[in-house]
Amino acid sequence: MFLVPNIIAEGTQQNVIPQQVVQTLKSIRYFLVEDARTARRYLSSLKIYDSIESLNIEVLDKDTKAEQLDELMKPLLTGNYMGIISESGCPGVADPGSMAVAYAHERNIQVVPLVGPSSILLGLMASGLNGQKFAFHGYLPVDGKEAIKTIKELERESEQKNQTQIFIETPYRNNSVLDHLLNSLKPTMLLTIAVDINGFNENIRTKSVAEWKVAKPTLPKLPSLFLFGQNH
Repeated sequence: MFLVPNIIAEGTQQNVIPQQVVQTLKSIRYFLVEDARTARRYLSSLKIYDSIESLNIEVLDKDTKAEQLDELMKPLLTGNYMGIISESGCPGVADPGSMAVAYAHERNIQVVPLVGPSSILLGLMASGLNGQKFAFHGYLPVDGKEAIKTIKELERESEQKNQTQIFIETPYRNNSVLDHLLNSLKPTMLLTIAVDINGFNENIRTKSVAEWKVAKPTLPKLPSLFLFGQNH
């Protein structure tokens, strides 16, 4: 089983997808993907296959049930290579592909992770925050009160453990989440806003909450990552 990285920003495959991935894909005809349309477009853009239609592409997403895996994994169990592709970034990281990976380990099938972009690690690398202790929390609650409660809990954890807290957000909610962060975090807490990582509009900045409040940005509706923590 090969864990195949996907791009995290449109049009970047020639720059961020290593040649090792391209060469490996040439021998794979069976794929489990989070989104079939996204996966076909991505594989087509790499210009590896004569026909994308000749590939066997099945969906494994958040709605896939454990009892469906035997059928989905048949090609792998009968000796074929299989690729797992996330809708964005690295499969198995904040991604339902981890279900397929667990299945493979239970059956002593070799799992091969291939190098590619991860917004979580790229954002952490560029943040200047503590890269020794960090935690990824997915999305904040949609409800405003719950979001603020969660932010305050994560802030306390960050202070106690000197831990960087990382989460993502749906692009259309970027500005409301930023409001929650600036209204909830202590002025001295460092906050990183990473917009469109790897993309044409990439912008990654770390400032104290007090500094962000002085000149609060209006964030575009682009994929964004938020990180906060203390000086370390």
